[in-house]
Amino acid sequence: MFDRFLSFLKDIPGGGREKRLRPEDDPRVAAAALLFHVLDADGIRDEAEMKRLKKSLSETYNVSGAELEGLLQAGEQAEQEAVDLYAFTSVLKRHLDAEARKQFIGLMWDIVFADGEMHELEDNLVWRVAELIGVDNRDRVLLRQKVQEKNSEE
Repeated sequence: MFDRFLSFLKDIPGGGREKRLRPEDDPRVAAAALLFHVLDADGIRDEAEMKRLKKSLSETYNVSGAELEGLLQAGEQAEQEAVDLYAFTSVLKRHLDAEARKQFIGLMWDIVFADGEMHELEDNLVWRVAELIGVDNRDRVLLRQKVQEKNSEE
């Protein structure tokens, strides 16, 4: 009976010993969730976008291997369970300074242009996230132009 009680406690969120990455606890998960959201905004999950997403997360957060896979899984799951963007943007706004928030918008543009084109839904999503995390329109547009130029040269 005591074993069943311990098993029950382990099934309660936060009751087990394993740490589950959650967007409200970890800005990396919130960032990954938003990057998945922009990746899927146009309804097409392109291989180049997915490759860019993995590279961006790996380089930005210095993770690889199992840790990167765990971050990807946590971010994708959080994005699928989310009802709005605020759950993620509020975490980023709390944890990132102004410069880091601008850099995050640059990461979003990297995902958008990974497939060589920008869909209006992707553009709108980046605009909404930028507004929610406090990146002004001028910076958002300049970042888009910079990333677009970089990708056209590749």
